[in-house]
Amino acid sequence: MKKLVIYYSLEGNTRFVAQNIADAIGGEILELKPKESIPQKGVMKYLLGGKKVLFKEKPALISLDKDPNEYDVIFIGTPVWASSYAPYFNTLLSSIELKNKKIGLFCCYRGSAGKTFAHLEKQLEGNHIVGKMEFKEPIKVEENKSKIREWANSIIERISVH
Repeated sequence: MKKLVIYYSLEGNTRFVAQNIADAIGGEILELKPKESIPQKGVMKYLLGGKKVLFKEKPALISLDKDPNEYDVIFIGTPVWASSYAPYFNTLLSSIELKNKKIGLFCCYRGSAGKTFAHLEKQLEGNHIVGKMEFKEPIKVEENKSKIREWANSIIERISVH
């Protein structure tokens, strides 16, 4: 069973979770890297990021080095922007057709997860969502490392049984 963790991270929280998942399940990583990044700090981060979400933009990505369709299980992770997922997933999901995949979703946030999972699930129709987990500022809480790994392993174990 081939496993892939796809993520976008602005400040490192989602990267932290993605790397722990990949390590726990022996999966590969695909980081979404925008051609033009937004600021990591300050009010412009929120204005530019929020605008991209609200207008459902598809910001250009640096070319992908892996094809998600070659994997059986995919974990998708995003920071929460304007109560939704980062717009780089609009770009990804409009450029590939994912169907009949087993997908675990995770998100990282400061305030709340908002409607992130509902919005992602709508974009991922035709796939089987096998688990969802949200993390509030995961880098700041040491116990999150074991929580992340246990969650990812439980999904793989459940899938392997079926």
